[in-house]
This record gives sequence, C-alpha cells and structure tokens, in this order.
Amino acid sequence: MTPQTLRNEIVDYCREHGTEENIIKYARFFKEGFKGHGLTSPQAKELVAMLKKKPGVTVDLVIDTMPLMLPGGMYEEISIPLTLLDALHKQLTRQHFDAINSWFAKGIHNWAHADILGMMVLPKFIEKELITMQAFAPWLTSPYHFQRRCVPVTLIKSLKNASSFTDIFNFLEPLMRDPQREVHQGMGWFLREAWKNQPLETERFLLKWKEEAPRLIIQYACEKMTPEEKARFKRSKK
Repeated sequence: MTPQTLRNEIVDYCREHGTEENIIKYARFFKEGFKGHGLTSPQAKELVAMLKKKPGVTVDLVIDTMPLMLPGGMYEEISIPLTLLDALHKQLTRQHFDAINSWFAKGIHNWAHADILGMMVLPKFIEKELITMQAFAPWLTSPYHFQRRCVPVTLIKSLKNASSFTDIFNFLEPLMRDPQREVHQGMGWFLREAWKNQPLETERFLLKWKEEAPRLIIQYACEKMTPEEKARFKRSKK
C-alpha cells in the first residue's frame, strides 16, 4: 500500500458514509469553521479498525500519508489517520515524534485534532520513554497555538505517575501568560486534573498566578471546587 492508496481509501469511505446533516451538527463546535464529510464517531472507529488490519498499514505509512491529508483541512481526513496512529502506537519511534512536530504548520488547525494528539498519541511517546517532557520545550513558544495547547493536554497523562507536580508546573509556566483562548482551555483542563490528584500543590500554584493568569485558565482549573474554594482564587479588587 502507498500513501496515495491509503488516502484514497479514507476519502472514498468518508464520501460514501458522511451526511450533510452531521456536517451541520458538528459545525457548531468549531468557531474557526468546520470542513468535513459528516461521519459519525462509530463510522470513524469502524474505518480505523478496518485499516489497522490491512496488510502494509504501518505507522510509517500513516506518517507519509499525512502530508496528503493536511492541506485540504477536511476534518475526518485528518482525524482518522491521527486515530490510526494511536491504534498502531506500538510501532512509534522518536523519528515519528519529529514528524508530528511539523504538522502544525501544515494543517493541525483546530482543537479536536490537537486533542487527539494530546490525549491519545503524544502521551505514548512519553510512556514508551522515547522522549521526556523536555522534548516539548520548543512547543511552548511555537507560533501555532494548537501546538502550544497540545503540551498541557499531553502532560495530563503524566500526572498519575508524578509524586510531585512542581517540575511540570514550572515547565508549563510560560503558558500561563499565553494570549490564545484555546491554550487557556488546555492549561485550565490540565490544572483541573492536577487539582484532583494533588489539591494542595495545585492550589499553591494557582494562588501564585491568580492575579496574572487569564481568567479562563483559573475558571477551568477551579471547575470542580466548591464555591468557597473557588473564592480563594478570585483576583483582588483594584
């Protein structure tokens, strides 16, 4: 199988099974606009399961196919290969991480694709000890805000294995001043999960940043707190 063959199989399936009704339904979740075929989640999972079983479908093939998918910006044509990478995660190498790094310039332009990478694919590189957290250091200052969002979302999985979050908090501090809403959401999500695991340590970090951080980060981080707990992290009145 070649990259063009894999691309054609994905596109043909999407065209056959997508609906205009689903396109309209999904569009409301993407303020930056939505281009897609209108596949349902079960249909997308079915296609990934089918492709995974095909002879010749490897991580290398998926990596080589992505440059054919990204420029078109069609939602399923990008999300299905990303999900397929997760299904084939045992084959991942450090070189594949370096390839993913280049995709944000070419077509990772919405929160959903960034979160498939951050929730599913990128944590596998850390779990397999192919990289450490420091591999994401250049991503913190990436010109692509969805690449910056990927960093805290990816590190959520690292919380379960960390006895202290100090190093992770220090690493992510540059994003506490990020100008983009989607990054605020990713950081707030990360801090909310951190609070569930280590509330005292997370609260110290939030108290340090409550006057400077964008309010959306604090809002997300405090989402599971009681009203009394949330009150501690309101900005001081000028």
